[in-house]
Amino acid sequence: MHNKLGRFASERQFLDELEKLFIEEGVVYKREFEIKDFEPNAPKGNRVDFIIEDRILFDGKVKKFITKEDYGQMIRYLYAANLKLGLIVNFRMTYLKPKRVINNRI
Repeated sequence: MHNKLGRFASERQFLDELEKLFIEEGVVYKREFEIKDFEPNAPKGNRVDFIIEDRILFDGKVKKFITKEDYGQMIRYLYAANLKLGLIVNFRMTYLKPKRVINNRI
């Protein structure tokens, strides 16, 4: 997918391609998922790109580098959803290096 689109495609294009791969592989996922729908006590407004198998949060980025705020956002999502693992992937990088974010409150 990354080789096909190149590293300068938009975030929407990358996420559309990733969704196609999920469908082909039979992965259970929800896209543009409002965490409030998963965890009723969660605050409104937390929307993650994908929730995979109801266990992993996935947030795709297209920027020069992942910031501390991106990590903070994922931690906030994980706390709100009461999940253990989140992945941040920056598609702008030459080589993809997924960043795992762990919720250590669980």
